[in-house]
Amino acid sequence: MPHRDTPYRLDEIDRRILHALMDDARNTSASTLGEEAGVSGATIRNRIHKLEDAGLIRGYTAHIDFELAGGKLTNLYLCDVPVTDREVLAHEARAIPGVINVRTLMTGRRNLHVLAVGEDTSDLRRIARRLTDIGIHIEDEDLVEEELPTPYGPFSPDDTGQAPEPNDFISLTGNASVVEVTVQADAPIAGLTLEAAAGRNILDEETLVIAIERDDRELTPHGDTVLQPDDIVTILSRAGADADALAVFREPVPESNTER
Repeated sequence: MPHRDTPYRLDEIDRRILHALMDDARNTSASTLGEEAGVSGATIRNRIHKLEDAGLIRGYTAHIDFELAGGKLTNLYLCDVPVTDREVLAHEARAIPGVINVRTLMTGRRNLHVLAVGEDTSDLRRIARRLTDIGIHIEDEDLVEEELPTPYGPFSPDDTGQAPEPNDFISLTGNASVVEVTVQADAPIAGLTLEAAAGRNILDEETLVIAIERDDRELTPHGDTVLQPDDIVTILSRAGADADALAVFREPVPESNTER
């Protein structure tokens, strides 16, 4: 689903990236993630830049244990503010020394949550007085013992192998569809031009390559364009997400040996 006003559409590779960054942004390697997703490290880095530009990734935050960092106290203030003033008051609260996070809720009471760190209880009372002074009503508050962040489960890959195919799928009118698929190393179409693939009937008449993402570049397909392993190809298939149409971009499944 697009994020607010941005037209950016998440595919399987994007979801893998977001899950990995939420899990451990510091130690996420573009090359390792690329190997798991079946694309190049440059493609992963390019996707991260796009996610940042689209506003889906807003930043990278360190999770700090303030109790270990000098025995400081972390307090959560549950506040109630008029809806019309919520955004302004949230920004004013964020500017108070000691406040490290402000969360606004769409409806209901306690529609403003303020997380703050103080040296001691008197410091936390100072923050509470400052919140009250700017017009924020504190309904309740409590010391935070521990926070346990975890990545968003639905963005997790199903396995540690190649990215599921297709990466993305959009159904159009009739039986047509737009499908995004990654070219695997030993796929029948890998290393061929689009013209050669069509001439050998590897690429059928119902399948049209409309875009190619290669590392940090977006290529416009032509007859002499050679498809390379790890290319992310967007195809228009008039036969829908037909398995035969997608098979040319995948490695052949080895036949099992049977005893005679």
